[in-house]
Amino acid sequence: MQVSISAELRRRFAEARRVLVLTGAGVSAESGVPTFRGGGNTAVWKGIPFDVISSGAMLERNLPAVWEWFDYRRGVLASLEPNPAHYQIARWQDRFPDFTLVTQNVDGLHQKAGSRNVVELHGNVWRARCTVCRMGHDMSESARPDACPSCGNSVRPDVVLFGEMLPPGVFEFAANKAAECDLCFVIGTSAIVYPAAGLPAIAKDAGAFVCEVNPERTPLSSLCDEVITGKAGEVVPQIGL
Repeated sequence: MQVSISAELRRRFAEARRVLVLTGAGVSAESGVPTFRGGGNTAVWKGIPFDVISSGAMLERNLPAVWEWFDYRRGVLASLEPNPAHYQIARWQDRFPDFTLVTQNVDGLHQKAGSRNVVELHGNVWRARCTVCRMGHDMSESARPDACPSCGNSVRPDVVLFGEMLPPGVFEFAANKAAECDLCFVIGTSAIVYPAAGLPAIAKDAGAFVCEVNPERTPLSSLCDEVITGKAGEVVPQIGL
């Protein structure tokens, strides 16, 4: 599908040196990743609402149940592949002198597409973290550990659950990059989850050109300099052509 991209955006893209990209669930949904926010069977897990089984309170109350849920989610993700948007964003990192990819997604598809140094605001389902010493454990190539290899305490999913704060310093780093960028893309996010949704406003206030790519308008659309309506996998590869 051919999309309409303004001459101004093409010029900004060609001249940009500092670029920040914020991605959300819409990008991953195009690869088949359930958003777990819609209706139907994706909204509950064994009768437990998504925002309950994925909460900090449930972690404290029933860690095995939380792990069962996240083990299931990793099973769903294992066979999925990045889509053209993931791959094109990965190519951008070598195009610009200063490039920052910030994602709200926890599925690891950006890394699978080749993106490096991804700023993961909400963590990653392919990692476990010790509940005491916070040591991380990569589960992308190995099984989930029964206990922390370092101190022997229990491990939890390295994901920000409902009711929890973002990892220390992660948003601050992203906000600093937003304040320094001259071009900001907001791709596949509903722009309602804060503090992530505040990054485009930081970029805009600092003078950056802000472009939104989404199938439908969002609360962020009125702030953006350009809004391209469409799927990320169809639109993103055409930007910069």
